[in-house]
Amino acid sequence: MASLKTLDRPGLLGDRVYVTLREHLCSGWVPSGQPLQEAALAAQLGVSRTPVREALTRLASEGLLGSDGRSFIVPSLSEADIDDIYELRLLLEPEALRQVAMRIREKAQIGPFREQLAVMVAAHAADDVEAFMDANYRYRAAWLEIVPNRRLLRAIELYADHVRYLRALTLGDRAVRAVVLNGLKRIAAALSAADGVGASVAMREHLLEAKRILRDARAPNSK
Repeated sequence: MASLKTLDRPGLLGDRVYVTLREHLCSGWVPSGQPLQEAALAAQLGVSRTPVREALTRLASEGLLGSDGRSFIVPSLSEADIDDIYELRLLLEPEALRQVAMRIREKAQIGPFREQLAVMVAAHAADDVEAFMDANYRYRAAWLEIVPNRRLLRAIELYADHVRYLRALTLGDRAVRAVVLNGLKRIAAALSAADGVGASVAMREHLLEAKRILRDARAPNSK
């Protein structure tokens, strides 16, 4: 497992341990099925076991870890998990993107999408997975930033960590990155044209393809 940096003592230590472990999990470096040991994590972070236990419990309550009451483990995604996550995404994100497209009034508003799309194109050509994933995250953040319905945005943000986790599971594959890139190009084109219906349709197709990719990615581990 990738090493963790020692944390300084000042500040709200429990929250900082939680944020650090959440970022570590969402990076995709911790494989499914791997148990997390309180003592080992506490030693790596340079803290006591109490804030680590609190952080792990909080992460389990959010669905990023599994727990049997005594230990914590990185869960494997079941078919039901994938269905639940994408049911939410398909309900919320096409509508959110439709609202974004209808709100665009000037070219400056589409600049952030285009910039990150260009970075992804270059990263894909260079086979730079880390740069591609970072730009993919920023692309999503750029359109979420201008969703006019803030309650809708908060609902989407409830599963933001799961989206990052799913991204880490799949974007290491070059063929997957090519498919994702094509989907994001279609979305960007609809946004550039301020085409609300087109943006909604493009997002729906993109999510359905992402769901298929995720199912395929976990198929070898399915029982």
